Amino acid sequence: MAKFLIVEARFYDHLNDLLIEGAKAALDEDGHRYEVVTVPGALEIPGAVAMAAETGRYDGFVAIGVVIRGETYHFEVVSNESARGLMALSMDGIAIGNGILTVENEEQALVRARPDQKNKGGEAAKAAIAMLALRERFGVA
Repeated sequence: MAKFLIVEARFYDHLNDLLIEGAKAALDEDGHRYEVVTVPGALEIPGAVAMAAETGRYDGFVAIGVVIRGETYHFEVVSNESARGLMALSMDGIAIGNGILTVENEEQALVRARPDQKNKGGEAAKAAIAMLALRERFGVA
């Protein structure tokens, strides 16, 4: 049994609730423990994961958030940089599942967030579980 930290950027409450529901269900299904921490936005997720990883209290991480395209370039910055930050951490051997949705509108987000539809929160948790198993297989401390 491993311990995961779900790091959520709570910006769209109803969408995050669905993503977290899916992530928790996937972790519960495999018998893992978890905690949830909230950060201001998707850009802060990689930093929170990095800080939490330093503590050694967690075996893996699930990133949860929703970024919906607006009228400015900000969408690209948030989408790209949050993904880049998570990718950099995974390259350092941290087991992470990326459940940050980057979508055009709320309708797309709802389909992806709902556990009975695309269940991207659950998929992110399963990815984190798989990456932890791979890390353990390779003996990465």
